[in-house]
Amino acid sequence: MAARPPGGGGSSEPEAIEFGIAVLDARIEEANVSFPATGEEILDALDDREIPYDAKGRTVALSAALDEIPQREFENETELLDALYPVFDRKRREGGGFISNLRDALPF
Repeated sequence: MAARPPGGGGSSEPEAIEFGIAVLDARIEEANVSFPATGEEILDALDDREIPYDAKGRTVALSAALDEIPQREFENETELLDALYPVFDRKRREGGGFISNLRDALPF
């Protein structure tokens, strides 16, 4: 998941804001996690870091995201990311609630 920030009228291409499984994928690569792995092994390798789940920067602890899925062992990285995608997607859709969504929609 990634979203581009609004352009400021400049001619240069803005950088993408990464969140969700895109961030988790990069952190797994950085930590050199080897698979198959358990959720605990993944948490140990990544130090249970917070993962942003939307373009606004809201985060969820990796341990909390793993607690929301029944699977505890992962044969490969793709299996892990596929299992966690619905968690990040649901959190992104739920956002900060009605007031937060209304505030985000206003131009000021």
